[in-house]
Amino acid sequence: MVLLPLLAAAADVPAVPAPVAEAVARAAEGTRIGLVVVDDAGREVVAIRPDERFVPASNTKLYTTAAAFALLETAAPDAAGGAGVRLEGRNVVLVGGGDARLSSAADCASDCLAELAAAVARETRVVGDVIGDDTLFPDERWPAGMSWNNMVGKYGTAISALTIDDNEVALTVRPGGVGEAPAVAGDGYFRVDNRVVTVPAGGKRSIGYARTPGSEVLRLTGTIPADAAPYELRVGIDDPAHRAAWRLAEMLRAAGVRVTGEVGVRHRALMPGDDPEARGAAPAARPPAVPMLARLTPPALAEDLVHTNKVSQNLHTELLLRRVGLVEGSGSVADGQAAVAGVLDRAGLARWHYDFADGSGMSNYNRVTPRGTVRLLRWGAGQPWGTAWRETFPVAGTDGTLRNRFKGTALQGRLFAKTGSLNAANALAGYFTAASGRTFTFAAYANDMPGDVSATAAIDAALVAVAAAN
Repeated sequence: MVLLPLLAAAADVPAVPAPVAEAVARAAEGTRIGLVVVDDAGREVVAIRPDERFVPASNTKLYTTAAAFALLETAAPDAAGGAGVRLEGRNVVLVGGGDARLSSAADCASDCLAELAAAVARETRVVGDVIGDDTLFPDERWPAGMSWNNMVGKYGTAISALTIDDNEVALTVRPGGVGEAPAVAGDGYFRVDNRVVTVPAGGKRSIGYARTPGSEVLRLTGTIPADAAPYELRVGIDDPAHRAAWRLAEMLRAAGVRVTGEVGVRHRALMPGDDPEARGAAPAARPPAVPMLARLTPPALAEDLVHTNKVSQNLHTELLLRRVGLVEGSGSVADGQAAVAGVLDRAGLARWHYDFADGSGMSNYNRVTPRGTVRLLRWGAGQPWGTAWRETFPVAGTDGTLRNRFKGTALQGRLFAKTGSLNAANALAGYFTAASGRTFTFAAYANDMPGDVSATAAIDAALVAVAAAN
């Protein structure tokens, strides 16, 4: 059996079949790949660097969503997460419940901010300030270890217990005359510094955007062809509670309610008692229970878990991390990490198999081992919620982030796995059914690719080879 030096295994792991070794070797030189595949009897059939630690990218979501299924009520309507609104004198307070799905869209069908605006309009025709309150969670808007350049985009938008429209702002760019600036349409939340130039038909569309954290000025640069279709940008925001309150104020005015005050926010500072590792600190203050004028009940959390894993939604996963942190804590990131660790302890993972700084995988501080992830997957499959969890995973060649992978292979429609992609990191972990009809559990990680070249082709080829041999 041919083995490559790169894949030399320890004596207690199986030898790597030549087709698998050859597939892995297709990755760019310098790439470090770990792969563990386990059969339905629990026997490892492939083990390449099984206990080395890798940046998992969005494979982190496997761990967070497993904890959500284990600790939260996912099947019933999500009464615990809904936003609400109350009146404090003449002021309107919009209170976040940690739900990811509150919407201000014109075509909103459920979990709609418009319902809360209508409740206020029925009660009064004049209000003072409109305040966004996200004190359910401590104010930790970005995870440690996330690249600062992601903050302006939708993948790195701020996290808040009061989330609205995925904490994104949409703008549409329409070409103008050649040599002129295009038209930029938005809702007025950002002040746009438009430096884009319209170029002749057939030219290149290349639009960049940047915003200094905390600034209301969004700078657009680049080019758009005169014959281009309208181009939509989705920009992340710094203070979701402020954005939600701003949208509510707009809706109140549209409903004929006079807003005489300002848009404001209430945040809860992160205190020593929010850290479960802090010794001797006073418990963190929790927001008091207060009567609401109206409160929303979002759909079952299970529906959002499908969306979260299928499309790899970062914000939604970060909110899940904080919600599991409310089970026995204050909703801080540290509390969420402690809750996840408790679930992993039940799953039998040794502590050194993982380290997390966030819930979504945007942090470069995260680390997992292939063997640890496989252990989690096998444990999860045996839980009452295991089937529902697996159904949240993308399906090869069919949907989500695997829609365009494994097409035309024996694993199309037969592999169910969570993807991951970050700076010089690719990941894929889940289950597949081989030609024999047997189910295998696997975890594959690639790190340190030079120039951030993707290693997904090598990972996919290796899994196809494993499936063919078993």
